[in-house]
Amino acid sequence: MSRSTTERAKTKQPFRVVLKNNLFMTKLVFKASPSLIIFSAADAVRNQVSIFFEHTVLIGLVLEAAEYHYPFSRIATTILIFTACIVLGMIFTVYAGDYIDKVKRPLVREKVRMLLYEQARRLDLACYDNPEFYNEQVLALSEIDKQIDRVITFINNTLSGLATFLLTGAYFLSKDMFSIVFALASFVLSLVFGLLYNRLTYLIRIERNPNERKRAYVNRVFYLNDYAKEIRLNPGVSDVLMDQFREANEEVYKTEKKYAGRKFILGFLRDHVSNNMFSDVFYVSYLVFRAAVQNAFGFSTVAILYNSFGRLKRGMRIFTETYPYACETSLYVQKIRNFLEYEPKIRSTENLPVPVGAKDIDVRKISFAYKEDSDMLLQDISLHITPGEKIALVGYNGAGKTTLVKLLMRLYDVNHGEILADGTDIRKYNLTEYRRSIGTVFQDFQIFAGSVKENVLLDVAEGVEDKPILDALRESGLLDRVRKLSGGLMTPLTTEFSRDGVNLSGGESQKLAIARVFYQQAGLMILDEPSSALDPIAEYQLNHAMLSATKDKTVIFISHRLSTTRLADRIIMLENGQIVEQGTHDELLAKDGKYAQMWHVQAGAYITA
Repeated sequence: MSRSTTERAKTKQPFRVVLKNNLFMTKLVFKASPSLIIFSAADAVRNQVSIFFEHTVLIGLVLEAAEYHYPFSRIATTILIFTACIVLGMIFTVYAGDYIDKVKRPLVREKVRMLLYEQARRLDLACYDNPEFYNEQVLALSEIDKQIDRVITFINNTLSGLATFLLTGAYFLSKDMFSIVFALASFVLSLVFGLLYNRLTYLIRIERNPNERKRAYVNRVFYLNDYAKEIRLNPGVSDVLMDQFREANEEVYKTEKKYAGRKFILGFLRDHVSNNMFSDVFYVSYLVFRAAVQNAFGFSTVAILYNSFGRLKRGMRIFTETYPYACETSLYVQKIRNFLEYEPKIRSTENLPVPVGAKDIDVRKISFAYKEDSDMLLQDISLHITPGEKIALVGYNGAGKTTLVKLLMRLYDVNHGEILADGTDIRKYNLTEYRRSIGTVFQDFQIFAGSVKENVLLDVAEGVEDKPILDALRESGLLDRVRKLSGGLMTPLTTEFSRDGVNLSGGESQKLAIARVFYQQAGLMILDEPSSALDPIAEYQLNHAMLSATKDKTVIFISHRLSTTRLADRIIMLENGQIVEQGTHDELLAKDGKYAQMWHVQAGAYITA
């Protein structure tokens, strides 16, 4: 089955699903701001009531007065009453449509987005390994503002159409019942073609989404500071990116071209055949026949019926457009719901408190693969780490070092076996507490657009004392640099939002990331390539600072620099997802095995040091 066929199947929704999804979005908006929904809906109904009395009742009365010579005083009094009501309605519209909407709609967007962000930080890391889920997550986040607006429009249009149908329909029944048939025929055709048109629009959007993400990626690369140096030093990268952009653009164009003919035909049938033909040809002929041949009513009634028919048809057309509109909204809202309703698979089984202090880690016959149908990256690994022990994980790229520490931190769960911390399966601990009990520096750490203090804390800085942060910066070797900054701890990092922001060098950024671990005072510290961006002298100083600062803590560090690993109490070498050697630096050299081979190849200079 092709991708387009699969996506087309996904666009077919039962009425209950459409209703359920639109109600879901309505509840989200209503919970964020009840007044926005109430005032907006009330104004939509008021507007249609006003239009009916102004354009049907009042104009009909004026035309009849001219045709049948009603007294002027009667007409003047009626006009004055209507004018007063219209002015009051306009005042309400200014309040509800302008003031309430402008104040409350941004608030709704903020609250709903915060709900999405809260969910985003609950997601399992594995979600980011799933391209389909990630595509839907990006689509949900990018569409949320639009769908908030759409659901408000849906409510207003539904109530407007209902008010128009009831008021104008009642008028038609009192004047000429058969006129309803023409309106119903137009309604049914518009509904069918509208459903087909909106379903096609959604299908186009879904097919375009992967290529639009590629275009957005190229867009980010060209304007973000992170890539600026690489692009200027390697102009060939720009050519590659431009080729990717052109390719994605071409695919988007092909998608649009593929559906352009169908989209045009459905739009023509919806907008012209099912609407204009009935009002401009069939209904006018019917009215002329009724008035001129059958003398069923006067020409003032013909005029008001024709004018009202247009409004009745437009009112009913709101339904023909609203249901397909609601169907399209439902398709996007379903993705938002899927995102919000996702339940993380990595969660605590018993919610136990986490013991304080250096951790005792016991890894028992664990195996793991990122995907169920792929080969195991870690195979039958067993390992015991005593409290306060300093462990170095070594091995060539792809050996499974980083994967192992991700399992220790419960970013993923093992497929087989178990990991114990202080004698308890880590799945039984409160997940948030357990992760907070581990201080971590990854090789792909991030510096956030915030102050130095916030970047060390990775939390709100207000009310937090400076001394422990300064101590952490001193231990990481960054304190002197921070003291030279104009704002000290409050200096903004990165120039993303602040002209006075500072961009740290690679080594300085790494020291800042390490300061986070020192500040955290965790019982277990995991350092993945903690000194890769540092020069040898800074690395030497940092290594000894780390040993001093973590003397009473359990430490696991990954490093390709064997000058660092020789300081560990025990070195564990992984290869192809298995432990092949372990022992102290001297013990492993004496074995003259794989570690010794790595030592001689990568760090032979240390032998003569």
